[in-house]
Amino acid sequence: MKAYTAAQVRGAELPLLEAGVPLMQRAAAALADEIVAVAHERQSGADAAAHCVLLVVGAGNNGGDALFAGATVAAHGVSVDIARTSERVHEEGLAAALDAGAVVVDADAIDANDYDVIVDAILGTGTSGSALRGTARETVERMLSQLGERERPTIVACDLPSGIHPDTGEVADSRVLTADVTVTFGAAKIGMLLEPASRHIGRLVVAEIGLAGELERIDDDR
Repeated sequence: MKAYTAAQVRGAELPLLEAGVPLMQRAAAALADEIVAVAHERQSGADAAAHCVLLVVGAGNNGGDALFAGATVAAHGVSVDIARTSERVHEEGLAAALDAGAVVVDADAIDANDYDVIVDAILGTGTSGSALRGTARETVERMLSQLGERERPTIVACDLPSGIHPDTGEVADSRVLTADVTVTFGAAKIGMLLEPASRHIGRLVVAEIGLAGELERIDDDR
């Protein structure tokens, strides 16, 4: 599997973003497909709405990807809750999710075991593997203490599990939601394939969002 640094992927994205290519929407669509598939895998009855998804979102574009995905998931009839770990979130993504029927819940009051699927969208590749802090750290710490009490929800990481370094594979803190599935966008990041980060990735899904041509140029320059 080819893998790239976070900077190389951002460099591949830049000319497409400048040209107005809707990369976030493509990423969100791929993430939504995986969330819906996982939710339906867990379905025990005919009512898909009974299968609840929790989006744990941070301030950046990683959270925006998840919020737009949440809008699509909610439109499929799945119940979607949003736990904000920052006062600032991607406003357009939040509006789309709320318009589709998603609900913002208090991050301090959530019980991880109430959900079938939890989406980790706190930190993206731009954070260079920073440890979780503040509300985000408290929220993840509380969920980790809850997991395993009953049937464990499926953890889906948006681009990468929050707190792993996309280039080196380092893990800055033990407070990491180990993913069952990681949906990464455009290309695998090198750190995902290295220990100890690789232990937190689960099944890796590389979603094609249109970066192939730009990444080929990077390969030619290597």
